[in-house]
Amino acid sequence: MAGKAKSQQSLDTWTNQQWRTPSGKKSSKTGEVYLPEGKIKQLKASKKGRAKLSKANQAKRKATKQGKQYSSHGLHKGINRNG
Repeated sequence: MAGKAKSQQSLDTWTNQQWRTPSGKKSSKTGEVYLPEGKIKQLKASKKGRAKLSKANQAKRKATKQGKQYSSHGLHKGINRNG
């Protein structure tokens, strides 16, 4: 029996991550971005990271006010999300 395809392995990894907002509250109430818990901890650990997170939340709130579901907040910049 063959193992899972790379795309399925990636989906499994993504699914198993604990996604949440930085505050732990609903994004619809706070306007915050959803990120894996590990990424949030990493960003909150430094002053530069907290500034990036704040800027991303501002971009998310602005996009939401404009009626957009997604925002270009830059936290995923440089990450190959297609496997």
